[in-house]
Order: sequence, then C-alpha cells, then structure tokens
Amino acid sequence: MRALAWGLVVALVCAGGANGTSQQPSLIGKQAPRFVRQDLSGKRIDLAAMNGKVVLLNFWATWCAPCRIELPTFAGWQTSYGQEGFQVIAVSMDDERAPVDKAVIKLKMNFPVVMGDAKLGDDYGGVLGLPITYLIDRRGKVAARYAGESDLKQMESTMKKLLSQR
Repeated sequence: MRALAWGLVVALVCAGGANGTSQQPSLIGKQAPRFVRQDLSGKRIDLAAMNGKVVLLNFWATWCAPCRIELPTFAGWQTSYGQEGFQVIAVSMDDERAPVDKAVIKLKMNFPVVMGDAKLGDDYGGVLGLPITYLIDRRGKVAARYAGESDLKQMESTMKKLLSQR
C-alpha cells in the first residue's frame, strides 16, 4: 500500500516538475542536514565526513522508473569525476532491503547506498516524490535540488561548476 501511495506521488511530481526543479521551500544555500548511516555493505557513511567533496545525494526507490534511468548515469559520473572530489550517495526509500540489493547489482551502482526512512526524508524537506536529488558543495551546503525526472545535462553542468570551485 505504501508503495502504491509513493507511486502516485511520484507520478504527480514527475508530471508537475518536468524541468526537474522544485517549487517547494528549499534548503538551497543552507547546510545539508547531517546523517550517519551504514551502507548496504556495512560501511559507515557520514555526510559530515564528506566536507571537501561535491556530493550528489539521491533519494530513490526500486519501483521508481525515473530513478532507474538516472542511477546508471550517476554511476558513470562517480567513475568519471570521483578523482576530482565527487561522491554519489543513494538513499533508498524502499520498505525492504532485498529489492535494493538486486537493483544495486543490476544497475551497477558503484557508490554507497543507504536505506532511508521518514525522518531522513523529513530532514531534507520531505521526500514527497521520487527521485529527489541534492547537489551539496564542498563546504556541505546545498547548492541545488532536483525533483522528478530531471535534466541530467543541467545537473552535470551544475556539478562540474561545483567541482571547479575549490
């Protein structure tokens, strides 16, 4: 039932947010809410420890079609830009871990994946649809927020600008 409700919200967000930007009150320019989670392999992921890196924080779910389209692109960016101080962190909003484990393999996700929950979603302004992606600058401040099916070229351009800022 929860998946059905999320699916309806995702459809609304994707239909209403074709340009990939959010009209919701934002965290832009503010310190990204910190969190510490274990990734699927058991490694401790501490957002505060990512200071000095540009972080792409992506909220997603296995049943979200736009999410499954974006994630392989993010894996490519991790490979291409990781040495420049870029880090992808994916937050799965699935109820169960088993489908997430399968998706990580199928989509060749080469970055940390953590399980999310309502509190983490609330910390980021409410995750009312998926995907939602945040770009966080090297100082830990939110630089951009993308909701729904996003313009990946625009997102990559913003990410490159953040990487060029030292």
